[in-house]
Amino acid sequence: MKVRNLLEEFRQNHGLRPPTILGVREHVFTGSVSSLAWFMSNQETSFVTLGQRVLAYPLKVRMHYGHPDVFDRIFHISRGGVSKASRVINISEDIYAGFNSTLRQGNITHHEYIQVGKGRDVGLNQIALFEGKVAGGNGEQVLSRDVYRLGQLFDFFRMLSFFFTTVGYYVCTMMTVLTVYIFLYGRVYLALSGLDSAIARQARVLGNTALDAALNAQFLVQIGVFTAVPMIMGFILELGMMQAIFSFITMQLQLCAVFFTFSLGTRTHYFGRTILHGGAKYKATGRGFVVRHIKFAENYRLYSRSHFVKALEVALLLVVYIAYGYTRGGASSFILLTISSWFLVISWLFAPYIFNPSGFEWQKTVEDFDDWTAWLLYKGGVGVKGENSWESWFDEEQMHIQTLRGRILETILSLRFFIFQYGIVYKLRLTGKNTSLALLMRFVQGVTSIGLIVALVLFVALTDLTIPDLFASALAFIATGWAILCLAITWRRFVRSLGLWDSVREIARLYDAGMGMLIFAPIAFLSWFPFVSTFQSRLLFNQAFSRGLEISLILAGNKANVQA
Repeated sequence: MKVRNLLEEFRQNHGLRPPTILGVREHVFTGSVSSLAWFMSNQETSFVTLGQRVLAYPLKVRMHYGHPDVFDRIFHISRGGVSKASRVINISEDIYAGFNSTLRQGNITHHEYIQVGKGRDVGLNQIALFEGKVAGGNGEQVLSRDVYRLGQLFDFFRMLSFFFTTVGYYVCTMMTVLTVYIFLYGRVYLALSGLDSAIARQARVLGNTALDAALNAQFLVQIGVFTAVPMIMGFILELGMMQAIFSFITMQLQLCAVFFTFSLGTRTHYFGRTILHGGAKYKATGRGFVVRHIKFAENYRLYSRSHFVKALEVALLLVVYIAYGYTRGGASSFILLTISSWFLVISWLFAPYIFNPSGFEWQKTVEDFDDWTAWLLYKGGVGVKGENSWESWFDEEQMHIQTLRGRILETILSLRFFIFQYGIVYKLRLTGKNTSLALLMRFVQGVTSIGLIVALVLFVALTDLTIPDLFASALAFIATGWAILCLAITWRRFVRSLGLWDSVREIARLYDAGMGMLIFAPIAFLSWFPFVSTFQSRLLFNQAFSRGLEISLILAGNKANVQA
């Protein structure tokens, strides 16, 4: 009955011509499963109601987004069909159907007197895979000729509307994260070069504190929360102001900021990697009711390169800034200056385990550690999948680096660690006032300072090397080793020809083992306290699912006691 009314819209003129795609809204019914499902449900609701209204009218830049739209079959079949041939460039083939319709003078509308139920992803890994697929698809859209043609044919205002409602969102997301890196690297450069304290000292002498205040300005509101603004506006329009405030506060108590900050990293990684290397791939999320405990090794495989490595780099920059930076106002000023960056680090490192069912249950933690060590030490080979062996996973992680352009860009990006290393060694008291650019000599000084224990004692006793110098040298060695490792992976064919690939792989295994232990230690510590697991279940999951988790733990405990 309702579909007949909807099909009558094809007879109407919506603007200049009859519609070629009729868009309808969705109702996401999986929001009551867990906090993650609620976040995704609300985010999707804002996009399929408020977002689609504005895209359809007045912006007139609505495409097709996999929603329950009705196509004019005659129009599309006679103009190349709905699907595209390439499964790489056109990985997000649904939106290319909208591109195809718009480029051929079609008209896409949106109607809200009918809606279709839909189940969204309810687990963090499913959500991450989906967002990674969409972000990679947007990266391919940037490289496609369809977007170029649309940009050429749209008028100025429609072109801007199209940009900010498609690829522009991911460009701005990537720029947000890059701003954090540029800001921290800039502060670390000022600290290591001595300009930080010199500027502050000159400002005090001259009474001009404007520059000092500008250098200390930073985001006091966490950047990841801004991605929830459209959702809040949707709440206000659909439910009213009071209900919107209540829902927003509830979401904050359920760690909504952690989730959105983590999603920020997911989108940035996959979008940026597609821009650099291309080759986006379809990731099957399954869309099933998958609310189960995810093993530590599985989370590590999925998020190691996209979140963990980047978070530890930011943490390393913050530690160096603590050691060498100058902050006017003492500890309180430093906390205000870096609190959002530390929040970013914590979110990227621990969100997969915070939102993991039974993530802090002791028995699960022990099993996860055994599984992770077995995966880390298992030898790879022909036919061995990455989920079973670290060596196979390590080889799979490098497959996106295929072209000479990609290798050159990766090399340029890896050079930042060498600058970082030089700056730290430059600050060692051992070097005195020598400021020459003998980088190799300084690198040797930094590396040898973390050698054998006896040598360290002799250095401390007989030279000007101090204990803080040893800590700084360790930081420099970690950054430099990772840079060398990245360069070796980028130029792996050349490294293989020299017979050094096995050594590179073992160094990479050592780094992964260290990163894994650094992340696993706080999880194991919190798992000692039973109330942490109970609090997590009550906070993040609905009452029925939390009760099911508690019953399953009781049954598992009884079974273990009987076996014992």
